[in-house]
Amino acid sequence: MDEFQFIKSIKQKTYHQHSLIKGIGDDAAVFRDTTHDIVTAVDTFVDKIHFSKQTTQPFHIGYRALAANISDMAAMGAIPKFYLVSIVIPKNVGEKSLQSIFTGMRKIASLYKMDLIGGDTVSGSVLTISITIIGYVPKGKARYRSDAKDKDVVFVTGTLGDSRAGLHILMNNIDASFTHYFIKKHQMPTPRVTFAESLRPLKRVSLNDVSDGIANELKEIAEASKVTIMIKDQEIPVSEHFSQFSRTQQNEWKYFGGEDFELVGTVPKQDWPIVKENAKKLMLRISKIGYVTYNEQLNGQVYVKKNNKIKLLNTFGYIHLK
Repeated sequence: MDEFQFIKSIKQKTYHQHSLIKGIGDDAAVFRDTTHDIVTAVDTFVDKIHFSKQTTQPFHIGYRALAANISDMAAMGAIPKFYLVSIVIPKNVGEKSLQSIFTGMRKIASLYKMDLIGGDTVSGSVLTISITIIGYVPKGKARYRSDAKDKDVVFVTGTLGDSRAGLHILMNNIDASFTHYFIKKHQMPTPRVTFAESLRPLKRVSLNDVSDGIANELKEIAEASKVTIMIKDQEIPVSEHFSQFSRTQQNEWKYFGGEDFELVGTVPKQDWPIVKENAKKLMLRISKIGYVTYNEQLNGQVYVKKNNKIKLLNTFGYIHLK
């Protein structure tokens, strides 16, 4: 199958989005919208850095790659609409594997009625997938890391460390009754788009998605907002069987594991009951894990209280080019 045949094979027969004027088939896609702000992001995934073919099937490579981009949209309060995929294809990746990667993307895209509108293919030595995603948010309603304020409540959705636990299970071929849950959380994460959308009536919310570990995401909010964030270790939410792992693993994974694709953020104290109620309606676990404070000498930092001691929370998450 040559490049043109492959592009034809992944082209959608119908499109979900009415704002799309021209999809795959010309030199560029065309879409039109006059009532929303347009939000865009790009992520690149490289074999042996962001995933391993030894622990991840092609279907899940595609699924997770697009899930990461969708989670970026959720963190901005946007609804994902379109995506473009550029892929570097080495000789050892066959047509069947390639189709499975795109099947994984189509699977999660269908959950959000997203349209694939373009991309590129090229031969190379390392399997590399670059995804550009485009979403819409009502004008002036995008969410930013820089919106945290003194006395805000700090919250996080779901549970943390599950994806890293799933990777550990896959890498070590662990077989136990609880492993399926963690493996699924690693292979098929759920971006919190609907929850983020439910927060639109609130005037001010800061958000970040947990892709690199909550320690890093909180640090980004603290720095962008020029505030100090205080959290309690005992309030960090973990799943039922997380205690099956060592205490060292639990501590490392819940703070630095990454790729849980939950949302962490802050809201004014008076809006916290609304946030809790929205999560309850969606049957989504949500936890208050701390608060925001302002201290000119400490701003930009994150502190954690554990065993009645307060310590600086370092960022050992996935920080590239460092």
